[in-house]
Amino acid sequence: MISFQNVSKKFKTDFWATPFLALDDISFELPQNKIIGFLGANGAGKTTSLKILLGYIMPTAGKVHFSESLGQNRKEIMSNLGYFPERPYFYPHLTGREFISFMSELHGMSDKNIKKETIRLSERFKIDHALDRKIHNYSKGMLQRLGFITAIIHNPKIIILDEPLSGLDPIGRKEFKDVIVELNRNGKTVFFSSHIVPDMEEICQTVIYLEKGKLVYQGPIDKIIRENIRPDFTIAVHMHQEYSGNVPVKLVLKNIEEKNYFYNVKAEDKEMFIQDVLNKEGTIFNLQQNKPSLEDIFYKIRNVDNGTT
Repeated sequence: MISFQNVSKKFKTDFWATPFLALDDISFELPQNKIIGFLGANGAGKTTSLKILLGYIMPTAGKVHFSESLGQNRKEIMSNLGYFPERPYFYPHLTGREFISFMSELHGMSDKNIKKETIRLSERFKIDHALDRKIHNYSKGMLQRLGFITAIIHNPKIIILDEPLSGLDPIGRKEFKDVIVELNRNGKTVFFSSHIVPDMEEICQTVIYLEKGKLVYQGPIDKIIRENIRPDFTIAVHMHQEYSGNVPVKLVLKNIEEKNYFYNVKAEDKEMFIQDVLNKEGTIFNLQQNKPSLEDIFYKIRNVDNGTT
């Protein structure tokens, strides 16, 4: 639906200074009907990319291409996008209901549709009880909910969220992630940025990872995890004493009272170790391949890029 094509962006911070390269020839695509995570540390270029996508700033080189399904001109394309920025501004002396109505009118929605969608979404986001309060009385979580409503009330095809889970408590984060999954099941494409990797791993089908303005990875989450699975296993053993056989293993945890031991075993030694434990009248009660988290993988990539180990 949207593709970045060799996009670069330089910022001139001072007349005499060398321009800062915020994005360095990045190319990626946002596939339709997917939840796409946009990952990277602070300063990686995520917000700059989103501003270029939305037309707030222009790229120094390259372009962003929108498919015809989003519209034939800029006005049509923008009407099919919903955007919730990292630092939204709310008019503090409006009520929540007035703010939703104002934002909805900007999208050309009818009064009847505004009323219907305001009721539906405020109930879904659990702020219907607060719609007639002044916004300056809203908590952080309530503001996040209000902003999310205004980003999706006009029924956009693509929803773009910049750090939408920032500052939320665990319950709020869970509710927001549930809503994102629900929107995707209803046919929406969701593109959201975050520097919190576990959020991505939990709900995204694909991920785009930037590091210092460069594209490091684009593709399915399960693919990059599968490619980085370590060739060893953690095997839990119940034995009368610690293993002392011929198979090379690493003891990672033990509970002497319950006679439970946990060993790291290389893949090629797994069968021999299991047989050796059984021969010693031990019991295997758990076996799992060591699978890194997405956070582990990107932390490793970042250290490699920085020249550390």
